[in-house]
Amino acid sequence: MPAPLKVLFICNKSPWPPGEGGPIAMNMLIGGLIEAGHQVKVLAVNTNKYAIDPEKIPAEYKAKTGIELVEIDLSVKPLPAFANLFTGRSYHVERFISADFRRKLAEVLHGRDFDIVQIETLYMSPYIETIRKHSSAKIVLRAHNIEHLIWKRIAETTRNPLKKAYLNHLVRTLKNYETTVLSAYDGIVPISETDADFFKQDPGKPVQPVSFGIHPEKILSVESTAAENALFHIGSMNWVPNEEGIRWFINRAWPLINKQLPELKLYLAGRMMPGWLSELRQPNVQVVGEVPDAQEFILSKAISIAPLFSGSGIRIKIIESMALGRAVISTSIGAEGIACTHGRDILIADTAEEFCEAAEMLYKNQKLRKEIGENARKLILEKHNSKKIIQTLISFYQEIL
Repeated sequence: MPAPLKVLFICNKSPWPPGEGGPIAMNMLIGGLIEAGHQVKVLAVNTNKYAIDPEKIPAEYKAKTGIELVEIDLSVKPLPAFANLFTGRSYHVERFISADFRRKLAEVLHGRDFDIVQIETLYMSPYIETIRKHSSAKIVLRAHNIEHLIWKRIAETTRNPLKKAYLNHLVRTLKNYETTVLSAYDGIVPISETDADFFKQDPGKPVQPVSFGIHPEKILSVESTAAENALFHIGSMNWVPNEEGIRWFINRAWPLINKQLPELKLYLAGRMMPGWLSELRQPNVQVVGEVPDAQEFILSKAISIAPLFSGSGIRIKIIESMALGRAVISTSIGAEGIACTHGRDILIADTAEEFCEAAEMLYKNQKLRKEIGENARKLILEKHNSKKIIQTLISFYQEIL
């Protein structure tokens, strides 16, 4: 049997607590590797956008991961943001550059030999030079998204001409960085087959799609609660695509749905609700905010909506909803990276009218709602089984070593 691998995770935010998509995805790999008998160390950024009190991290998690956090302020500062217009550098990436983080990384690398250093998200790529200087480990990029594509799609839907021009500048610089830095890695692990096509542009670079997976034993029983026949959305609202999607849904789709189905309710859950949403007063719309147990919340409602028109990678909350047997309505972009089929295990809606039609079908047809939910659960447990996914990742590590 091969010796256990020693893997250092460099994370753009703390994987604990797994309270939103990125940390959930990171934690799935970290926990899966530990469960498979490998040694893991976590060095993460602690930011104002996802602030963690280190004292609250459970002792058991600390012992297993050796997690250490370094503070970085990611607030957008107007002067540096404006000055960035006159450089060719990516402002998205530059915000993550920290002398303190570089020093801590060098200290960690000096104290231990690693086989693999896995960089979570493109934004931590500036630390490749430090890793090369202090370690002979292979460096892997865990690409949660095609980062510039998220902002390209946001720019395309932005109407304000000044904002659009600035966003296009951010897209250009981020795309340039994203395409050029890939050559510095020893391997790339995109989160979906769809994204893998972009990362395979360098024929000599090993690329292995490794999706997000659900631990079957940790999924609650679909029958554990009686589900209200209602729509729900769950997701962190400090992620621009989520907020934009819900704003579109409330303004465009919900008036049609509410007129057609005046008794149907919509529940909105997630971290960091923006002020406009917290103060929203719409008929039959309840803004729940952050919930203590995401699975319990998902199981309490029947129909999940994910109106996404930007973004990339894979949507964790869609996978979780499908795994719990919920019928999901999403856009073509929202469903990217999931091997789902419209009408069988998901409903795809790209216009307000299509969302209204899909909501009416599922609300009125219990048999269809149950059938799509059951098919969705089967799909996720087959295609997104965390144990199988971890083995794929381990095989990739061994290949590049």
